[in-house]
Order: sequence, then C-alpha cells, then structure tokens
Amino acid sequence: MTQQPHLNTAGFATRAIHVGQEPDPQTGAVSFPIYQTSTFAQFEVGSSQPYDYARSGNPTRTALEQVLASLDGGCDALAFASGLAAETAVLHMLSPGDHVVASDDVYGGTHRLLTKIFSNHGITTTFVDVTDIAAVQAAFLPNTKLLWLETPTNPMLRVADISALSAIAKSHNALTVVDNTFASPYLVQPLALGADIASYSTTKYHGGHSDVIGGALVTNNPELAKKLRYIENAVGSVPAPWDLFLIMRGIKTLSLRMQAHCRNAQAIAEYLEKHPAIEHVYYPGLKSHPQHDLATRQMRMYGGMVSFTVKGGVAAAHRLVESTKLFTYAVSLGGVESLIELPRILTHAAGSAHEIPAHLLRISAGIEETEDLIADLAQALKQSSS
Repeated sequence: MTQQPHLNTAGFATRAIHVGQEPDPQTGAVSFPIYQTSTFAQFEVGSSQPYDYARSGNPTRTALEQVLASLDGGCDALAFASGLAAETAVLHMLSPGDHVVASDDVYGGTHRLLTKIFSNHGITTTFVDVTDIAAVQAAFLPNTKLLWLETPTNPMLRVADISALSAIAKSHNALTVVDNTFASPYLVQPLALGADIASYSTTKYHGGHSDVIGGALVTNNPELAKKLRYIENAVGSVPAPWDLFLIMRGIKTLSLRMQAHCRNAQAIAEYLEKHPAIEHVYYPGLKSHPQHDLATRQMRMYGGMVSFTVKGGVAAAHRLVESTKLFTYAVSLGGVESLIELPRILTHAAGSAHEIPAHLLRISAGIEETEDLIADLAQALKQSSS
C-alpha cells in the first residue's frame, strides 16, 4: 500500500479525508476518480503491473482500502461487496471440523451464515454470552479456531471486553474477529485492543447515507491479509467502483456524523428511560446499563443505536412503529436519517441464539435535530399506549 508518512500522526478526521486520496497527479482532481473499467491494458509481455482485472484490484478500491486500514490502525484492509461477503471470506479460512465460538447476540445474517451455510461444510459454532468471561473460556474446544464478537451486540447492545476475550482466544491459538459495525472505527479500535480482524458492513456508518452496500475487513497481520485477499479474489465478492466511491465519500464525514448520532442516541435513551410507557432501555451510555463502565473505557462515545421494550407488549410495539413520522420503519442503520424496527420481524428474522423479546424495538439515531426526534417519539408513544 502507498505510504503517506506525513499522515501517520494525523488525527482521525484528517486521515478520513486525506489517506489514499491525494489530488490526481494528472488532472489535479481533488475527488478521487472512479475507475469504471473491468480490465487494464498490459504494456509489456511478462511485466508486473499493479492492476490487470478489476476483480483482483482497482485503483478506486485501493484508495478506499488505504483509508479503511488507516482508520482502524491496520496494516491492510479489504473492501467487499457487502458485510456478509466480508464475513464469508473470514469463514472460508476455516476447514471441516473447525469450531467457532460466537456471541449469542449477533446479527441475524451472521447467525444464518454460521448455522445454515457453513454448518453444511463441517464447521460448528457454540453461541455464548460474551459478557460472561468464564462462559466464553469454557466454550473453547481443542478445535476452536475463531472467536466471533460483536460489540455493542445486535440488537441487545451488550458490550464485550475485547482485550480480555482476545487474550483468551490467543491462549487457544484462535483468531478474534470483531464485527465493529455498530461502533465504527471512530468509537472503537478492535485491533489496538487485541483483535486480529475488524469486520464491517460499510453500508452503515462508513457510507452513512443509506445509498450503498459494502463490507470491509481490516487486520494488522500481513499474513492474514494475504490469505484474505486470496480468498476475496478467488470467490469474487468485490464491490463495484461507484460503490467504492460512495463509501469513500461517506468516510470523509464519519467523525462528524458519529458525534451527532451518539449525541442523539444518548438523549433518546435518557428520554425513554424516564417515560412511563417504556419497560426497559438498552444503551451503553446509560448508567443503568450492565456494561456501562466497560463501554466508558473501551469506547470514545456510546454509539448511535438504542433498543427498548414498551409496556403493552407486541401490540403496543407495532402501534409505535406505525405512528412515528420522522423515524422510518426499516432495516439497516447508520444513515443520516433515523430508523426504527422490530428485530424479531426484520433484522433477526433469520434467527438468533439469544432470545429477543417480540416487543423489542431498535432505533438507529440519525443526525436530525434532537428535539424533533424526541417529539416524534413522544407523539408515537402517546398513540401506542392509548
């Protein structure tokens, strides 16, 4: 990867804007070009050129991967067509007979990938509460090759101690993968805490505008990066140039947006916790959260996701999502607009090892005015509880 020594000590926001994205030397274009090509001319027989076929590499992809690596403090990064494509590449490193220890509160798509796809290839998974260090330790077997974490988890927003759990995995010669999508590299740096791979759906906070699908893996292990890049090229799950451009553009405002997401989520969580129609609120920024102290140590801020249950059960929850005006009832997260959903019906319909309450709602706090979002929840809660 091209080195830019002058940016090595720069801050997060500066690197998000400049790493891999220097002005084009031929034209002076400030915005990195979209190389919309499937193949590259080879100028001499037998010569070694950086690009030949766009599945194997593309300059736009290289630029995105450079900034992704920089933001996570990794030596290399790989861009994929989706978050699940990135996860699939990791699991392709395993062999029949290998075992995975995973959070019992993972995204439904990850649960489906482990239990319905890779289980058919002789790979087994034990799901465990990752907030219970002893339970994680006990789940390791002689053939365990991978520890799969989410933090905060989806959708219960539990916080895993990355340092402690990565140390356990290393003692068993297993790799640690952290799906850091909910936090983004702005809030948590998994590699610095001992993880081997940080995994992302870049659809979410990296892209930030609900207009692109993408995924990424970042590692600080060159040999691991080499294996993953071979798998990516062999399987072919690569993103299109326009998608790469959109994600790179979104990254430029990642730090600013994360501050706004977190600010709104904190205010929403505090409002809901005091509301008489609310049963329970799950948000690491609340002092009532079981892992609040850990989140304070491990995260820059507490994230843009809030989950909660309402009094009145499923019927009240359904009325609430049908009554919001600013919160759109939709899957996904991390965009500038606020979303609300019912995980049991939408994001986790594929299944979960953790029992998700049927009346649990999950909010992705956007960057609208805080007062407007709370006013919308207030009127929706009034209608749902009437």
